[in-house]
Amino acid sequence: MSQTVDRALSILPLLAEGPADLGQVADRLGVHKSTALRLLRTLHEHGLVYRQSDQRYRLGARLFALAQEAVENLDVREIAHPHLVRLGENCGHTVHLAVYEENEVLYIDKVESRYPVRMYSRIGKPVAITVAAVAKLLLADLPEAERRAVADKLDYPRYTARSTPDAPAFLKELATVREQGWAADLGGHEESINCVAAPVRGADGRVAAALSVSAPNVVVTAEELLTLLPLVRRTADAISREYSGKAPTAEDPEGMSTA
Repeated sequence: MSQTVDRALSILPLLAEGPADLGQVADRLGVHKSTALRLLRTLHEHGLVYRQSDQRYRLGARLFALAQEAVENLDVREIAHPHLVRLGENCGHTVHLAVYEENEVLYIDKVESRYPVRMYSRIGKPVAITVAAVAKLLLADLPEAERRAVADKLDYPRYTARSTPDAPAFLKELATVREQGWAADLGGHEESINCVAAPVRGADGRVAAALSVSAPNVVVTAEELLTLLPLVRRTADAISREYSGKAPTAEDPEGMSTA
């Protein structure tokens, strides 16, 4: 039974490359045409493949409907939370998860620091969009025209001497973030708080959320916090694999954070 299921599922990535006839499917699976036909008929009955008028098979509409439904029902916070907890346990600092919704970047999850000095941030609260590391990651992923339109509409409060001063500077920083794949806020919102962040990506490769680790200077320096970047990125990558449904890597066989 497991071999039959494996063969049937192997047909789907073949048809994702384009329509194929019975002989091509049989050759790819290494089975007789009668076996391939039986598998194709079963998949056809469930709407996962479709037989065209030229007798070739392609992926069926039901498969796309199931994929869309699965994407719509994914909860990035639910998937990410165990990873955030492990990251917090490993580094000891405040961990946030944020998303971009309706022109705001919002925290949707938080793991508190183990240190007595705590950050004032709340789930559901918008972040300082022009300086926060998570905001830079989320906005950097927008198409260029949208990125420019958003930057032009923003106000640029001077929270500290390191705050982003204007739209050109913000766009330049977003370009850097887009290229390097991570972001930081080193005293841009509060002089005493530093933050590093990495992106969580969906199946389409777009940034779906941003994960960050923040800490005050009295606990670690900015330079010390930046040494945690590989840890933060590995955790974000693990969440991305689980969120997008990709297979775990050899380095991370359980699809879990290697933090």
